[in-house]
Amino acid sequence: MEIEELSGRLEKLSARYGEYLGFERDSDWFLLKLQEEVGELTQAYLQVTGRARTKGKSADEIRDAFQLEFADVICQLLLLARHFDVDVEHEIQRKWLSHETT
Repeated sequence: MEIEELSGRLEKLSARYGEYLGFERDSDWFLLKLQEEVGELTQAYLQVTGRARTKGKSADEIRDAFQLEFADVICQLLLLARHFDVDVEHEIQRKWLSHETT
């Protein structure tokens, strides 16, 4: 799946979420929501590395939650990029892949 296609699908889901809960997804929301998701990834990281309470979860549940938080962060980051019309594939090429050696 291409990043642009994925981002479009995420946008539809996110718009529906905002409508359902009755809030505006403005520039601040996109950035703050990303920050919230990074915080949740950090909490899951602390649990998976044994540096936070398990809250009664098994090791498998903790690992699963940790992995799911990556999806939240990546999806929210793609939504932020879409909101600001950032061509993620182009910018990855420009910032990272331009340094590849063959």
